Amino acid sequence: MLDGDRPNLRRADLSLDRETERRNAILTTLMHPVLIRLGLANNPRICAPGTANSVTSDEPATGQPIAAVRLESRADYESAIARAVKAQASWRQLPAPQRGEIVRRMGNAFREQKDALGELVSLEMGKIKAEGLGEVQESVDIADFSVGLARQLYGLSMHSERPGHRMYEQWHPLGVIGCITAFNFPNAVWAWNAMVAAVCGDACIWKPSLITPLTAIATSEICWKVLREQELWRPAGIDPADLFPLIIGTDAEVGETMIADRRLPLISATGSCRMGRRVGEVVAKRLGRCLLELGGNNAIIVMDDADMELVARAVLFGSVGTAGQRCTTTRRLLVHEKVVDALCERLAKAYKSVPIGDPLKAGTLMGPLVNKQAVDGMRHACVEAEKEGCTLLAGGVAGIDRFAGKPGNFVEPTLYRVPKGARPRICCEETFAPILYVYSVSSLDEAIEIQNSVDQGLSSAIFTLNMRTAERFLSTEGSDCGIANVNIGTSGAEIGGAFGGEKDTGGGRESGSDSWKQYMRRQTCTINWSKDLPLAQGIKFEA
Repeated sequence: MLDGDRPNLRRADLSLDRETERRNAILTTLMHPVLIRLGLANNPRICAPGTANSVTSDEPATGQPIAAVRLESRADYESAIARAVKAQASWRQLPAPQRGEIVRRMGNAFREQKDALGELVSLEMGKIKAEGLGEVQESVDIADFSVGLARQLYGLSMHSERPGHRMYEQWHPLGVIGCITAFNFPNAVWAWNAMVAAVCGDACIWKPSLITPLTAIATSEICWKVLREQELWRPAGIDPADLFPLIIGTDAEVGETMIADRRLPLISATGSCRMGRRVGEVVAKRLGRCLLELGGNNAIIVMDDADMELVARAVLFGSVGTAGQRCTTTRRLLVHEKVVDALCERLAKAYKSVPIGDPLKAGTLMGPLVNKQAVDGMRHACVEAEKEGCTLLAGGVAGIDRFAGKPGNFVEPTLYRVPKGARPRICCEETFAPILYVYSVSSLDEAIEIQNSVDQGLSSAIFTLNMRTAERFLSTEGSDCGIANVNIGTSGAEIGGAFGGEKDTGGGRESGSDSWKQYMRRQTCTINWSKDLPLAQGIKFEA
C-alpha cells in the first residue's frame, strides 16, 4: 500500500464507522421489546439488518427482520477456543459439587428470564409461546438434574485377582466440548450439553444455527452474567465467561474448523443426517468422539384395543406441535385395519380445526414453518405423496396455497392415507413439516416391520391396552428406536432419560441417565499395597 493512500483509507473507515453507528442507533430505537427485556439493547454482536458480514434473523410469522448478528471469522474462533482451553484447565480443578452450585445459579437465572427467553424462542423460531416457555423449562430442568449429578459422578470398584491389590475406575473431565445446535430447539439442546458438561469439568464452545442466533446470544448472556458474578471460581487472568464461548459463523468459516479441531475431544452435533455424516467423517479421521442427534421418521402404532381418546390427543400434538419441526415429530401412523377408517375421519376433522396463526397469541396451537425453504420442502413432499398414490385427507398443497401472498411461512397441517400395502418412497424420508402418513396394518408384526423399515431410529410409540402386545413392542423383536413409548406419543421426552436414537439418527445420547459419561474420560486404576509384584493371569517373569 502506498503511504499516500492511507489518509483516504482512514477517512473511508471513519465514514463506515459513522454509518454503523447510525444503523445501530436506528436498531436500538426499533429493537423488539423482548430483546430489550433480555438486556440485549447494546449487545455488540447485534446489528442492523443489511450490515456487512452479518446474518439477519427473520420472524417466521411475518417474514420481517428482527435484527442482524455479526458473523465471526476463523480468527475469532481461534481466539475463543484458546480462551476456552485456558478456562477449562482451571475449571476442572474446582470440586464437582462447587461446579454444580454454579450450574444451580444458572438454572435459577433461566427461571427468572423464562418468560422473556421463551418469548424470544417463539419470536425467532416460530413455535407457540407455550412451547417456547417449555423449552426454557427444559434448560431449568437439566440444570437441576446436573446439580445432583455433580455429587454422583460415580466410578466402580472391582476385586483384583492379585492379592494385596485394589482396582477401581474414576472419571476425569474430557476437555472443551464442541456443541453444534439446530434451529428448532435454539435454547434447550445447548443446555442439555453445556449444563452436564460443566459439572463434569468441561468447557463448551457453541456454534448455534444461523437461523436462530438471537436466542443463542440471549442464552449465553444469561449464563455469562452468572459466571462473572459468582464468587466460587475466580481464576487469575481468566474471564469466567470463557467457560462457555459462543461462536456465530458460517459452516465454511467456523463449522469446518470446529469439527476438525483436535482440541475438541467431543463434538455434539444436532441436525440433519446429511450434516451428521459430514461431522462424523471429519471427527472420525482425527479419532475424536461424536455425539450425533440427527433425523427421525417416527411412528405410532395403534392397535384395535387402544384408548382412542389418548390416541387422538397424542397424535395431534405429536404431528402438529412445533409445526412438525421436532426431531421427535410423529410422521407415520400405523393403524390396525379394524379402527383405521374411524381414526382417519376423526383426525381429518381435528386437523381442519387446528388454530393456526401468530405463535405469541393466546389460543394458537400451530405457528409457522421457520422459513420459505421449509414451505417449499413441504410442498415437494405433498406433490410426491400424491404422485405415489396417497389420498389427501386434510391440508396438502391447497393448505399451503391458502396462505399465498400473506405474511409469514404458514401452512395447514396435512394428513395423507397411504394405499394398503404400498410403501411410498416419500414416506421413508423426513420432511420437517406437519405431514402425517396413515398406514392400515393387519397385525402387530406388520406394524413393527413397517416402523423399523426406515433409515432413522429415534422415537416410537404404541397404543394398546394389551400387556403382551406392549411388552413385545418393547422387546428385542420390537421397536429398533432409541425411544420406545407405550400409550404416550413420540414427542415430549423428559430430561431424566437419555435422549437419542439408532441407525441414521446417529447413536448419540444426551441429557439424563448416564449420558454424562460421554463428557468424561474413564480411567482404570490398580493400586498394589503388598510387598510382592504378581502379574495378571498367573504369568511368571523372573529376572
